[in-house]
This record gives sequence, C-alpha cells and structure tokens, in this order.
Amino acid sequence: MKAARSGTKDGLEKTKMAVMRKVSFLQRKDQSEEEDDAGYLDVAVSELKHPPPQLSPMPEGLSSHQVVRRHILGSIIQSERSYLESLRRILQEYQRPLMEAEPRILSTRKIRPIFYRMREITQCHAMFQIALASRVAEWDSNQKIGDLFVASFSKSMVLDVYSDYVNNFTGAMALIKKACMSKPAFLDFLKKKQASSVDRITLYGLMVKPIQRFPQFILLLQDMLKNTPKGHVDRLPLQLALTELEMLAEKLNEQKRVADQIAETQQLARSVGDRLLSKQLNSDQGALVLCETLVETVYGERGQVLKSKERKVFLFDDVLVCANINVKGPPDISSLVPVGPKYTMKWSAPLQQVQVVEVGQEGSHCKDTLFQQGGAKRAGTSGRAFLGPPRLYQELQELQHDLSVVEEVTLLVGTLQGMYQNLNTTVAQDWCLALQRLIRIKEEQLQSANKCRLRLQVPGRPDKSGRPVSFMVVLNTPSPLSKISWVNRLHLAKIAQRRPSRAEFRPQTLMALTRGTRGCQIMRDCCRGAGDRSRGMDVGKERELLRLCGREENSAGWLCGQDEGKAVAPFSCPLLACHMPVYATKSPERKLEAALHNPVHCALLGFSAASTSLPQGYFWVAGGDGPHGQIEIFSLNRPVPRPVKSLQVDATPRCLDYVPEAPPTEEAEPGAHKAPAGIGANICVGLDDGRVLVFGSVDAAAQSLQTLCSPERCAVLSLKHAGRFLFAGLRNGCLMVYGRSSDGCWDPASSRTVKLGSEPVRTLLVLDDSVWASSGNAVTAVDVCSLSTQTFEVHPDPMTSVAHMACAGGGVWMAFSEGSSIRLFHTETLELLQEFNISTRSTLLNTGQKSMRVTSLLICQGLLWVGTAQGLIITLPVPKLEGIPKITGKGMVSLNAHCGPVDFLVATSSGLSPELLKRDSVGDGPDSAFGGEDRSDTSSQESLQQSYQGEGRGKGRGVLLQYKLRSTSGLPGRPLTALGDEASDSSLESLEHSVEDGSIYELSDDPEMWVRGRPCERDGGRRDRVISAAVVSGGKGFRRLKEGAAAAARTSGEGLENILMVWQLPLTV
Repeated sequence: MKAARSGTKDGLEKTKMAVMRKVSFLQRKDQSEEEDDAGYLDVAVSELKHPPPQLSPMPEGLSSHQVVRRHILGSIIQSERSYLESLRRILQEYQRPLMEAEPRILSTRKIRPIFYRMREITQCHAMFQIALASRVAEWDSNQKIGDLFVASFSKSMVLDVYSDYVNNFTGAMALIKKACMSKPAFLDFLKKKQASSVDRITLYGLMVKPIQRFPQFILLLQDMLKNTPKGHVDRLPLQLALTELEMLAEKLNEQKRVADQIAETQQLARSVGDRLLSKQLNSDQGALVLCETLVETVYGERGQVLKSKERKVFLFDDVLVCANINVKGPPDISSLVPVGPKYTMKWSAPLQQVQVVEVGQEGSHCKDTLFQQGGAKRAGTSGRAFLGPPRLYQELQELQHDLSVVEEVTLLVGTLQGMYQNLNTTVAQDWCLALQRLIRIKEEQLQSANKCRLRLQVPGRPDKSGRPVSFMVVLNTPSPLSKISWVNRLHLAKIAQRRPSRAEFRPQTLMALTRGTRGCQIMRDCCRGAGDRSRGMDVGKERELLRLCGREENSAGWLCGQDEGKAVAPFSCPLLACHMPVYATKSPERKLEAALHNPVHCALLGFSAASTSLPQGYFWVAGGDGPHGQIEIFSLNRPVPRPVKSLQVDATPRCLDYVPEAPPTEEAEPGAHKAPAGIGANICVGLDDGRVLVFGSVDAAAQSLQTLCSPERCAVLSLKHAGRFLFAGLRNGCLMVYGRSSDGCWDPASSRTVKLGSEPVRTLLVLDDSVWASSGNAVTAVDVCSLSTQTFEVHPDPMTSVAHMACAGGGVWMAFSEGSSIRLFHTETLELLQEFNISTRSTLLNTGQKSMRVTSLLICQGLLWVGTAQGLIITLPVPKLEGIPKITGKGMVSLNAHCGPVDFLVATSSGLSPELLKRDSVGDGPDSAFGGEDRSDTSSQESLQQSYQGEGRGKGRGVLLQYKLRSTSGLPGRPLTALGDEASDSSLESLEHSVEDGSIYELSDDPEMWVRGRPCERDGGRRDRVISAAVVSGGKGFRRLKEGAAAAARTSGEGLENILMVWQLPLTV
C-alpha cells in the first residue's frame, strides 16, 4: 500500500505484486518467468560429439602473414574457450546449487533475476564454438573466418539476449548486494565458492565478462585484419564482421551507460532536499551528462591544504550537483560485489551560473563577494581571493616585479665609476639569474597544479544586504584527461542550453521570454522580495523557468526517425555552436564554392582554451560572383570563428586543398648541400580560368607563392594532393598531375596529363596508394606512382555523374548529380555494398519536396553528414573502425537548416599534445606539484632560433601559436641556471624553462602578436591524443524547421546572405 500511495505506475505494479504474494491462487510470476526464458531453444551440446576447436600442427612454407593469422586464430580459440567455461561456471557452480539447495538460501523469485539470460548467452556461444571448430578444422585449405562472425552475431536474437542481460546487470548486482546484507547464508556461500576456485575470481568478476566480450572480439579481429593482405578472400568478410561487432558493442555500451546513469540519478534523487529538483530527477527531465568522484580541497591563507574529501559531482544538462559520499556496508561484501554508495547533497547550482576559473583569471570572474567552500571569507584589497594555486600566481607576479626592479638596479650598477667588492655588474647579474630560476620553478608549479585541478566559481546565497555571493570550489581530478573532459562537457552543456545570461534575470525580461501564464506564475513564485534574481531563487523552479525561456537552436536541434519524429536529447547529437555570415557585405550573386580547414597543431595550450575552443587552426571559405572571387579566412582559436583576413582573386575559385609541409628527405648525405626549407604548408586554390594559385598558410601571412596553369585554360573543378604529387581535375575530363621540385614548390615542367573521359572531373578522393577521380557516371582509380588507371561504372544512368565522394574504413560513399540515393562501394573489390535513399529521412518534416538532391557529403566521427539542395542536413550513423561504413541506424534531421542548397560540409579536427596530458604529481600541496615531468625540451629562445633558421636536427618546422608573452625568455643573461646550480638539489635542477606554458599565458586578441612554438617529436606517433572536432556547413541563409509544418527563413534579406553553421562535437578521449 505504501507503493500505491506514491501515485505512479511503478507504484501500482508494486502493489499488484504485493497482493499476488499474499494470495496463493494469484502466484503466477514464476511461470511467466519460465515462459520468458523459454524464448531461446535450449539444446544440450555434448563435448564428445562436438569437441572444442583445436588447431592442427603448423605446416611448412607459410608466409609471415599466414603465420601471424594462425597465431591470432589460436588466440580467438583460447579466448572463446575460456569465456564459455566462465559462463558454464556461473550456471553450474552458482545458479544450480542455489536452485537445488535445501533449505533454500535464496528464493527462486530472487535467483532468476540474478542470472537472467545467462543460459541463453551460454547456448549462443556453445553453438558458435561448434561452427568455429568446423572452420578451424579446414583452416589450412580455407583461411576464412570473418563470415563466421557475421553469421553468428548479426542475428537479432543475439542482440536481444545480450541487451536483456546488460539492462538487468545493475539490478542483478543490487539484488546480490541486498541478499548479502540480509542473508548471511548467501554471503557464506559466495565466500566459499570464491575460496574453492582456482583463480579466486568472484561472482561479479564472472558476470561482468559478457559485457566485455564483444570489445575483446573487436580487438582480435582488428589484429586479424591488419595481417590480412589486400586481395585475400577473408578481407571483406573481416571488415563486415568488424562492422557488425562494432554496431553490437555500441548498442550494448549505450544501454549499459543509460542503465548506470539511471541508477546514479535515482540514488541522488533520494538525497535531494529540493522537492521540485528531486521530482525532475525522478521523472528523467534532466539528462545526466557526466558524473565522477573528485577530491575537494580546502586551502588556508598561506596556500596550505586544510582538508580534502571525496565528492561525487553530477553534471546534468542544466544543473551541477555536488554530493557527499557515504559508503555503507561490511568490507567482506564489497570484496564480492561493488557496493554502491549513498549520497547526501552538498550543493547545487544552475549550470549557466557556474564558471570555470583557471589560475590567474580570477579578476574577470570574481566581481561578487568570494568565499571558499568550507572556509572563511577572503577578500583582498583588489577584490580577489588567492587560494592554493592562485597564491602561486600571486607569488609569480611578485617575483616578476622584483626581477624588473633588479634589472633596473643592474643597469644603474653598470654606471658606477668606482670598483667595489660586493657591488658590481657580476653580482647584479647573479641576482637576475637567481630570480629567473625562481620564476621558472614557480611557472612549473603553476603548470602542474593546473593540470588536475578543476576550479569552479559557484553562486551561493546572497548576503544580508542582497549582494550576490559566490564561493570557489577546488576539485582535484584523477588525471589531466578527466579535467579536460569536465571543462569540455561543461562548455557543451551550456551551448546545449542557450539560456539567458545572468543580466537577463529581471522580471520584465523573464515575462517577455516566457509569454505564458505558467512561466509568469513560476517567475512570481521564484523571485522573492523586490523580484530581483539576486534575492534568491529556488533551484528547482529556476530549472523549470529556464526550460521555458531557453532558445531553440539546441533545445530541439534534431529529429530522429526511430523515435517517430520526437526531438532528440540535446547532448546526444552535434550541438550548433554558432551561425554567422561569411562576408561583411551582402551580395545576392555571390555563391559559396568550397572550404577547408588549415590545421595548426598547438604544442602547448591552456586547459580551458583547449577544452572549449573549436579545433585549432584556420578556416578558408571561397566564393565568387562571376568574374571575381573572394576568399575569407577565419580563426578557430576560440569558441566562435573570427574573421582574420580576406583575399581577392580575379576569377571564381572552384576548389581548395590544404597541402601540409613535405617531410624532410632522409637520402641526403651528411656532406651534401642541404636543400632549402621550401614553401612549407600551403593552400592550393583552383580557379575557373584554369589556374591553380598556391598560398602560404595563415601563419605565413597567406601570401601568394606560386601560380600553375592548366592546358587550354580549362577550369579546375577539384584538387587533391597525394604524397609528393598534386592532382587537379579539369572540366574537359583530364587529370593534371604536378610533382614537387627540390625546393618544395610544385614543378609545372614535370606535369603530366591523364585522360579520364569526356565529362568533367567533379570530385577527387585520396585513398592509401591511389586517387579516385569521377568523370560522368564512372570512377577511375589512378595509381599515385605509376598513374595506371582502373575504371568502373557506379551508376546505370549515363546522364548522371558522380558529384561527391566520402571515405571511411573500407568503403566509399558516393552521391550523384541527380536523385536522392547514395551508394557505398568497397575500396578494394569495387563491389556495391549498400544503397540508401535519403528522401525517407526528410518525411519527418513537411518540406513540400517529393525528391531530394544531395549537394554535399562528409563522414566525421561515426556520422555520415548529407547536405541537400533544400538546405536540410541529415546525419546517418556509420561505424568508426576499420570495417565497412554501412548505415546502421535511421539517422537524424537537423532542425537548423539553410534556405538554399548546402554548398559544403567540412570537418575540422585537431589533437591536443600529449605534453598537456602529463601529470607530474598527485599531491595536493603546492610544493608537491612539480618535479617529475620530462624536461628534455630546449628553451623557448633556442626554439625560436631553430625555427627561424630552419634547422632542428631532423625536426619539422614549428607552428605559430597566438600567445601573449609573460615568460622570462626575453630577459638578458643566460636562459637557464646561475653559476653553482650544478651542486643544487636535483629536484630543482631539472626544472628548466620550456616552451611558453599555455596554462599561464592568455590568448592574445591582437592577431599581430605571435610566438613560434617547437614541434614535439612524439606527437606524430602517439594515438592517445585528445581529438577536438567540429563540422562547418555553408549555404544561403539560416532557418529553423518545425516538425510537420513548412519552415520559414529567420534571417533578413530573404535568406540571400551566405551563412556558416558550426556544429561542435564532444572531445574524443
């Protein structure tokens, strides 16, 4: 009856079950469970009739690839055998004894949910082992295994069984925990089973293996694919198997993530005192974005650590919650099954009012009275509080001030006429060098302290006078990667909200935004006293008010087909960061033609800038209005693109291509004459008059470096570089190939022409060792070195031409000049693998168009982006690994669209340097925040000299970073240590001054201030970098679409203005 009083559907179900337990003739739950489990055919598998797979002895004369593939097959056999034994152990050593125990240890009603679907999973893998044994027996004659994985794990029943198990896993662990605490016999049973096993693995360790199984399969098949040469009969089946397993693993991981988040949210909701906030958490109105256990640290006035304690921090899509962790339960239970903690809410705050404050940035955020959580009020004469690492920043400023004073003293000492023993230039220079060394040590302390320290300014209750008060919370993250994730998610969650700023919290503003009785009533209830926001507002009511007055761009940004046209959760899809005009002046005749990303790899960058800004580099946009063309260049080194330069050309640009700097040749002898550095990274622009203009990168002032001319002045429609060659597709169906000369420039004298057909070469695509070029309804694969060609037809209609191509993994998607279908072809066998009609996605919206035409195509981070002539942007899910990029879902349609055709879709991405992710110390005190980082880098002065002279002992040239200088690199004297440092402490000896530390220096607003940084040798080979990505679309106008109704343009000028839309994606870690 207690459950029934809650008034929910779940409470009604609990009431029914309670009545059934009391009434004997209604006890039918066990029978229904048996019928539910009987959906999978239980077949006894005898090991005598079907022995486990066993590889025969290795024959002689095998190639290296065959030997490696055979070893990987042995790993698959052993892994599957061990996994199947674990599944059978669960059934035979745990489920069966519990079911047969007399007297009963647990009731059957509790045993069945714990081992739900375990029998079906075991049966599935027993059948797979039989098929694997037959394939292993004939391995020497038929080395093919990919199709076996496709046949075994692409069935819907496999996904259903594993999905049921994953969804039930959290509840099963909760049942085991509760039974251990209430049933001592069950706890003794688990202890005895663990002690009697050979490997001492717990029941939890066995039951978690099904969740980990498919990622293990993927790793094994990835190794098998790497060692399968092209043309092998097993290559395409392995790629298809990777696609199926990745899709299955992604769905299971998502279900596990959702189940864990629901459990965490429900656990938190029980501890929330705010009724409205608790109700919203229980009703799933707020999506949980991120939650993690962090360590809160409180500092004293001198920077010493007063106390530290673990907190559980929850980031929802509109509120940040911090809770105390109360772990209850005997330690012997926690060793058998994870014991979930209980939470007590400490504080919560609306997300838009939470600010991330980095070291040295307190001045711009601390306008209100500032407290530290758990500490007393601290306000200096400047209105800033220095707590922990901020005190280090104050000490650094004091040292820099003292250094400038000592420099002036040194100059005055040099003017002395007499000779004095303790007052001369040598002593004064020693003072300068000693201060430089102290500054370097302080910089290292600041940099290391900033890597794993998340500092949040959180609004608190106003004081008695009504003045707003905020407090600073210092949270230590487990790793620098964790801090970057938190800063990035906080930033994206704010973008997803698009809420009014703090200045907009006035009664008249909120009235205008809500425009309804419900919003007005909430506003009157929330604003107390005079109605000012500073007087305080209930968090739960403010949360509901923000939902009413939030803007539309991301609150309802996408429609998903599989949800029958329902809006998608804002954080589960790309977020529209901004939309902005391309050109300063409007021109109806000007049309966008092409765009590209000019990456600039920043060796060191501050955490906030690296986590919140768009991918580093520059974005080039080309367009024209007939005889003239214009190229706009935007800087992406900030959350919103900023125009930095405009280039005028005397013909319409048709295509762009970014060519990175050519790697240095290693064939040169030590005594030979060294070739010039060359032109470095450059951007090639294909014009309508047949020329190819070569510009330097933006960090080289984007100067025109070279001009190439095509024969007969035929228009250049497409450009791609591959290796040391530049390929240009012409309107007359020819392909021009330019090679590099010894100075790094393109050599027009060595150009070659490849005739592909009579139709224009509209698009080019670079694969591993070939370039695909489209001409009409055919595609020609051109070998990069020999220029040999292979042509195949991709569309049956000769009047239809290939307009766009996008590659991922082992497949290429193609879009055509007519029709709404896109086709997927295998890169090696050229086989048609899938055809998809995008017009079915647009039926979610009443566009009034019977057919769609594709105008742009892009693959980025597991999404196939499709731009249409109607201005719609559609995303379709595709795999991310080396498999075949088949469309694996129903996709989404963006509610943010252009008024005209989508002229281009361009992906921008950049990686954060591994140096940024290093952590020197896990200590909380400022004195333990340095001493372990790799200091092999040269000084910034040496880096500047090497980059300008073009000599780096085999290293590539540096890239230009936009920083304000606050370091000591420009001071007089030697840049490292003073005389006598050789005998100093070794922990301080290694603290050399490295390249400008981005955690200390701000991004400069002045584009003329530049510093050339030194590239890192280890960056190229590292794959564990953090990847920042964004997608930019260009087209006429901007409009918001509405489900089931025709959408109108929201921009002025009837949608004639060229607009960029920028979608920011979460960091890939």
